Amino acid sequence: MLEANISVTDFKNSAGTELGPSDWLLIDQARINRFADATNDHQFIHVDTEKAAATPFGSTIAHGFLSLSLISHLVGQIMLKPAGTVMGINYGSDKVRFLQPVKVNTRVRAKAKVEKVSARPGGQFLTKSTVTVEIENEERPALIAEILSLYIVKESS
Repeated sequence: MLEANISVTDFKNSAGTELGPSDWLLIDQARINRFADATNDHQFIHVDTEKAAATPFGSTIAHGFLSLSLISHLVGQIMLKPAGTVMGINYGSDKVRFLQPVKVNTRVRAKAKVEKVSARPGGQFLTKSTVTVEIENEERPALIAEILSLYIVKESS
């Protein structure tokens, strides 16, 4: 795995770099329930184990946006950042595709590819990365997202 903090010059030239995988993260029912509470999305497929067992999935599944929201944590383990970074900010996404549901009690992890790094005024760098959230023992990933991140770097005096 690459060192997370790299020189600004190396960071500017990091397009094409593949990163990861992150550590595995368990998606259990308690996590799904907390997300349902936080978003007021209590659709039965997420929170009612009996009803969900009767669906083609055979169990409850994580909300797609729960899987997407975990990118911050998962990619935080593997993403490069320029030396002197004061903070990184989620800047948005250009494209998100949910490819397969994440069933309860399975684990996910992330891989990323840095697609583009753009220098901006004031010691800022905007990156675009393609992130794949994989499901353990599954061929198809849960999702693929093009994620934008803004890094603010302390400028040397």
